[in-house]
Amino acid sequence: MNVGSATSVLKLWELAVSSLDGRAPLVIDVTDLQRRAGAMLTVQRTVPAPTDLANAMIAIPADSDIVLDLMAESVIEGVLISGTASAQAQGTCSRCLDPLSQPITVDVQELFRYEDLEPLTEEDEELPTFDGELIDIEPTLRDATVLGLPLAPVCQADCPGLCSICGAKLAEDPKHHHDQTDSRWDALAGMFNDERDSVRDEKD
Repeated sequence: MNVGSATSVLKLWELAVSSLDGRAPLVIDVTDLQRRAGAMLTVQRTVPAPTDLANAMIAIPADSDIVLDLMAESVIEGVLISGTASAQAQGTCSRCLDPLSQPITVDVQELFRYEDLEPLTEEDEELPTFDGELIDIEPTLRDATVLGLPLAPVCQADCPGLCSICGAKLAEDPKHHHDQTDSRWDALAGMFNDERDSVRDEKD
């Protein structure tokens, strides 16, 4: 068996023993990079969104489309995954509480270290490794997406929100208002009323 055939057999064996499924939408097969520093692989695919990509106000619905536009680059330490993920998020306006739907694009970047390399620093120890020639990007995508979701989404930039007194939607009635008096003047107003009553009593 020549060297090329042996290498091919080894790659197939690594894929076979991998705990990851190379057919999974969020698993990237980097076999073609062959650990050659500088080699690159373009990854463009549409995948179903994992569950729980959400915060209290907005979420990317599970199984909805996420468009990945990524680059896998072989470096000395491992494989650098970088690019963007785009999806349609759905949630609630933080001002008027109406349902909203808005596009979201987040940056994705993570260095996956070769599993057989000894970590040189504490930072290296924290880097994710990858199994065989397969990289699972779901944790990276999840972190980037959840952090990229707006904490206070709005249906439009100038949404006036709700009336703080009655809860009426201000966008539907821009002239909406309530006549209010400062409660700090109530005692003084009462004194004037008492004085007027006294004057009337004296005249009577």
